[in-house]
Amino acid sequence: MERVANPKIYFVGSGPGDPELITVKGKRLVKTGDVIIYTGSLLNREILGWAKPSAELYDSAPLTLEEILNLIKRSLEEGKTVIRLHDGDPSIFGTLHEQIEFLEKAKIPYEIIPGVSSFLAAAAALKRELTVPDISQTVILTRCEGRTLVPETQKLRDLARHKASLAIFLSVHMIEKVVKELKDGYEEDTPCAVIYRASWKDEKIIYGKLRDIVPKVRSASITKTALILVGDFLEACGKRSKLYDRSFSHGFRSASK
Repeated sequence: MERVANPKIYFVGSGPGDPELITVKGKRLVKTGDVIIYTGSLLNREILGWAKPSAELYDSAPLTLEEILNLIKRSLEEGKTVIRLHDGDPSIFGTLHEQIEFLEKAKIPYEIIPGVSSFLAAAAALKRELTVPDISQTVILTRCEGRTLVPETQKLRDLARHKASLAIFLSVHMIEKVVKELKDGYEEDTPCAVIYRASWKDEKIIYGKLRDIVPKVRSASITKTALILVGDFLEACGKRSKLYDRSFSHGFRSASK
C-alpha cells in the first residue's frame, strides 16, 4: 500500500439501503479507502463490494466508541485513508458528534459526506411530499424515549401538539408507547405509516391511522429497522404551492390572471 502523505478520515453516508442511493462522491471514496469501518447492523453489503482488494474492513457493530477511535487513530498514523461508513446520513442518529469531538481534540483532519436519510427514502416509497402547503410546512425528526433519554421538552407528546409531519426513528419496537404519546396532540384518525427497510428489496409498508396502526404493525411482525411517519401530509389532496401558481409573482415570473 502506498502511504498517504496527509491521511484523512471521511465520514460517508451510505444512504438508506439501496446501493444506488449513495452519492457519487461517497462511492468514489469507498473505492479508494484503505480502511473501511462500517455499521454492520444496517449497511447493505453490496456497498462493501466496491472496496479495493487490499482494503481492511471492520464492522463497528461489536466495537465500543473507544475501540473505533483507537482504530481510526492507529490507521491514520500508518498513513492510511479511513472511511467511516454510516448508514443513511451521518448527522442523523449517527453517533457523529462524539467521534468528531475526539478528532478535533486530536487535531485529526476529517470530512463529512452527506447521505440520503431513511426518512427521505420512506417519503419516496410512500410517494408523498412531507411539506404540503396548508397542511404542514414543518418536518420533525425524532425518536421515542426508551433506554436513550430525550430532553424533557422534546417528548413525543409535546412534539405531537405541533401537528407537523413527524418522522420517528428507532422506535417501532415501542409502537404502543409511541401511539399513546402521539394521541396527546394528534387525533386518532391521523394517518400514519410504518416503512420497514425503506429502499431495500424487502421493503414493507404498513398504512393505518393512530387508532389502528399498532395491531397492523404487530401482525406484520415489524420490531426493528423501520421508520414511523405521522401526519396529514399522508392523505393530503387538492393543495398547490405558490411557486408555480400563475397568480403568484416572484423574481423569475410575473403574476398573471
